[in-house]
Amino acid sequence: QVQPVESGGGLVQAGGSLRLSCAASGRTFSSLAMGWFRQAPGKEREFVAAISWSGGMTYYADSVKGRFTISRDNARNTVYLQMNSLKPEDTAVYYCATREHIPTTRDYEYDYWGQGTQVTVSS
Repeated sequence: QVQPVESGGGLVQAGGSLRLSCAASGRTFSSLAMGWFRQAPGKEREFVAAISWSGGMTYYADSVKGRFTISRDNARNTVYLQMNSLKPEDTAVYYCATREHIPTTRDYEYDYWGQGTQVTVSS
């Protein structure tokens, strides 16, 4: 059993930055691939970024490439999502999810999910 817990969301102006954190307890964190997804009101959940268990592989949605950076600290059992140059269209609830070893961009392939953290970007 793994319990991801997100933090770091909030309200920010367009062009600003936020860093989301996801702490995962319960299993050997270093064996887990981690993904970030988001869901805006009235829209389906979408992939944002993912990272392999070692941090050696990262993937990004085209909409965030060059603005967001995913990283992890296995000693702290935490994955981060640094979000820069935020836009109003980045407004959503951001979710952290875990699966074994290999990251993917498909939400149904992730096993455990956090409760989400709200990110609101004002124009």
